[in-house]
Amino acid sequence: MLARVWSASIVGIEAIKVGVEVDVSGGLPKVVVVGLPDAAVQESKERVKATLKNCGYAFPMRKILVNLTPADLRKEGPSFDLPISMGILAASEQISADLLGDHLFLGELSLDGTLRPIAGILPIAAAAKKMGISGLVVPAANAKEAAVVKGLSVYGFETIFDVTDFLNNPARYSPLEINTAEIFANKQFTGLDLKEVKGQNHARRALEIAAAGGHNLIFIGPPGSGKTMLARRLPGILPPLSFEEALEVTQIHSVAGLLKDRGSLVSDRPFRSPHHSASGPSLVGGGSFPRPGEISLAHRGVLFLDELTEFNRNVLEYLRQPLEDGVVTISRTRLSVEFPAQFTLVASTNPCPCGYYGDSIQQCTCSPRQREQYWGKLSGPLMDRIDLQVMVNRLKPEEITRQEFGEASENVRERVKVARARARFRFRDEPGLSCNAQMQSRHFRKWCQLDDSIRNLLEGAIRKLGLSARASDRILKVARTIADLAGDEELKPAYVAEAIQYRTIDRIQ
Repeated sequence: MLARVWSASIVGIEAIKVGVEVDVSGGLPKVVVVGLPDAAVQESKERVKATLKNCGYAFPMRKILVNLTPADLRKEGPSFDLPISMGILAASEQISADLLGDHLFLGELSLDGTLRPIAGILPIAAAAKKMGISGLVVPAANAKEAAVVKGLSVYGFETIFDVTDFLNNPARYSPLEINTAEIFANKQFTGLDLKEVKGQNHARRALEIAAAGGHNLIFIGPPGSGKTMLARRLPGILPPLSFEEALEVTQIHSVAGLLKDRGSLVSDRPFRSPHHSASGPSLVGGGSFPRPGEISLAHRGVLFLDELTEFNRNVLEYLRQPLEDGVVTISRTRLSVEFPAQFTLVASTNPCPCGYYGDSIQQCTCSPRQREQYWGKLSGPLMDRIDLQVMVNRLKPEEITRQEFGEASENVRERVKVARARARFRFRDEPGLSCNAQMQSRHFRKWCQLDDSIRNLLEGAIRKLGLSARASDRILKVARTIADLAGDEELKPAYVAEAIQYRTIDRIQ
């Protein structure tokens, strides 16, 4: 007898519907799985066989063919344990097959019949709704994660006994419902606060501009000047995630298997800080079956690269495309996947190998040649893509011992939210634009109009600093954000002059 059960497979962060066809026919007892299964799927036939026997079900002592469709899509992971077991039970007429046609089944089986959670449930649930699937049957530990998607009946079960009872007696069970609004309503800020930072007004101002416009930022300064301390407080002044943004972020973390609490959305903006020994694939994503890397895990949040010049130059070059396009494309022989990567890059580095070039307290011991080689680790095209380049000096003794603290993150965040709201209103007819850092050259004629004084100021900066066309565009984007923070729709020379001050790399080399 033939039975068909529906399941799904993840490609990138997209879910594809997979048919699990089970045919029980005459022949020597044997289970064969076809349809490009990986090792984990091949092993599922042994897990399913042992589980069904241990749970008291009759395992057909006949030839069982399991066909996973579409046949040209690679299937991986243990999530097919549950649909394969349901297909065998349905084909051997041990359960009702009435609900198999309009529900997706996913889950890993333990040998005692317990359902174990799997990664990637949220994107599967979102895709199931688009496919017109009416219900989703998953392990209980995954149920709240899947129930975030509205308009889909989600059933979470602890054991295989519960699943078979649901199929035979569906009227006994109700789908799980979750209140996503309550998740955001109860959210409280728990991040690091800017009020703990003493002094550094110039750097604090740059952080506020970066948060308001989504601009990339680098702090340059000697050891102990507070570069890392400042960078780690950027998420605390960013506006909260919208529901749509939280759904995007949670899907990426779900695929990566990084959801700490499977019962809720990721409501905090991500902050990722990979070590400088990170490889290219770990940063941008990769593998024979691609998985998201650090830059995608930082989507809608912050990617912090501490000690930027210690990273391998070839690894840093991988950042150029996602910084420009907001996505990263990973191509393999059989497939090509695209991961979202709209993040704010924050980096820190010393000004020279010894760390004290330009320091007012300790003298630099590096030669000009050493400094040149040190900055040679960072390519010009990469630095062009960093909008704000800020020098951070060490605090004076009287500033260190001062008891007064700076402005709290909560106050700064309110100004940032107002500035971002102005930008969103301005971009209301431009799909895909949500902040000033995403503007393209064609937008400047409309929202960054230059009078003669601004044009002369900008031309002088380009000549003196040797700026590229991309760098000059970055100046205009930053100036647009400064104007938004000031509540001004018109660009003024003062805004452009402040934006030019944040191009410091050429001055210290």
